Amino acid sequence: MPVPRRGSGSVSKRIVLDSGPLGKIAHPKKSKAAAEWFISMLKSDCVVFLPEIADYEVRRELIRAGKTSSVTRLDEIKQLLDYLPIDTPTMLKAANLWAEARMRGTPTADKHALDGDAILAAQAKLAGAVVATDNVGHLDQFVETKRWRDMGFPGNQVN
Repeated sequence: MPVPRRGSGSVSKRIVLDSGPLGKIAHPKKSKAAAEWFISMLKSDCVVFLPEIADYEVRRELIRAGKTSSVTRLDEIKQLLDYLPIDTPTMLKAANLWAEARMRGTPTADKHALDGDAILAAQAKLAGAVVATDNVGHLDQFVETKRWRDMGFPGNQVN
């Protein structure tokens, strides 16, 4: 299914994709609903960001599973969206988020793990965006998060 370009007009919402919905979009046979949701986001006035950490998490699994057509689709998606690279400000913010979560007693990963959730949350915070995810529980302590299914799926409003 061809993917249309992002909608033009005033921006009403900034959305960062978590690896859950991104994986479903890159491998559309896995979730027709996610593919339809993604197209609706591109047709809307939303700006959808592809964070480098989510690209990495999805890409490594697609490569491992030998899903070359899905890797190609992920590359196409990357060309359509605003890409959020991992940079020094992101990692500094992620380190603060990780430490704050530990001090509150609400870690999202093992203390020795890199913690992609903290990095994703930092990318979203710095972009001023809400995270579209399946994993609201871990991420909502850091940044505004919504289940992707509740964000502008046909018949719903993006708020």
